[in-house]
Amino acid sequence: MAEDKDSSNLVVVGGETQEIQTIKGCVLEQMLGNNAGKYSRFVLAILSSIPWVGGVLSGVAGLTAESEQKQVNQLMYLWLKEHQEKMSELGTTIKEMLNRFDEFGEEIKERVESDEYLTLVRKTFRSWDKSDTKEKKEMLKKLLMNAGGTKLCSDDLVRLFIDWIDLYHEAHFSVISAIYNNSSITRGEIWDKIHGGERPLEDSAEADLFKYLIRELSMGGVIRQEREINYNHQFVKVGSRSRKSSNSTLDSAFEDTKPYELTELGAQFVHYVLNDLVKRIE
Repeated sequence: MAEDKDSSNLVVVGGETQEIQTIKGCVLEQMLGNNAGKYSRFVLAILSSIPWVGGVLSGVAGLTAESEQKQVNQLMYLWLKEHQEKMSELGTTIKEMLNRFDEFGEEIKERVESDEYLTLVRKTFRSWDKSDTKEKKEMLKKLLMNAGGTKLCSDDLVRLFIDWIDLYHEAHFSVISAIYNNSSITRGEIWDKIHGGERPLEDSAEADLFKYLIRELSMGGVIRQEREINYNHQFVKVGSRSRKSSNSTLDSAFEDTKPYELTELGAQFVHYVLNDLVKRIE
């Protein structure tokens, strides 16, 4: 029975001591590295916004103390190993952002340490932690760096773009990219750019999903059908039909006569999130 009682503890030997040091180094060296002191409020805002970070930091401290006694709690050891990759990913992201801030110059420090920007940092990294793909995490990182390095995009828009990244799927972003890269593109052409090959039947699940993506992006204010504007930049009304159409079928999901475009909000979203980073202070 005594053996069962002690089975939750591991006797520390050479190999496991090295792994403990690796876990500790992942936290202390990557998370609190060379530039952390210069942007201390920024780093602390990130760490405080992710719930599990505090537990890992406490766990590492406890693990270090136990390793000095040559015995380690097995469950804590395995839990920390499970979080080692997540901590490394977070640490790498923080270091990349700090290095980018240094490239912007000293004038960025006031912005990065401001309460307004730190509020965006906390919101962004809460979303970053919940993101299930590397692509979304990269989008959030780019958005936050651009929000720190330029003044063209208001903080309200940054918050909206964070929500869009949370809300939309990679399939939505494929539609946005197709419209951005191809002016006056129709729904049918969007499908062809993304998927190619034969178009699905109108009553298929693929057609339903495609219509859903177009509808969500349209209702969200990201894309719209092209509209004529006058010299005052006002949208011109489309003339009403004087007769009922003799066509007995609805518009195809892959309709080929009505071109789409990004809204101005959608264009800014592409600029700050999907395009390369803005490289200079505006």
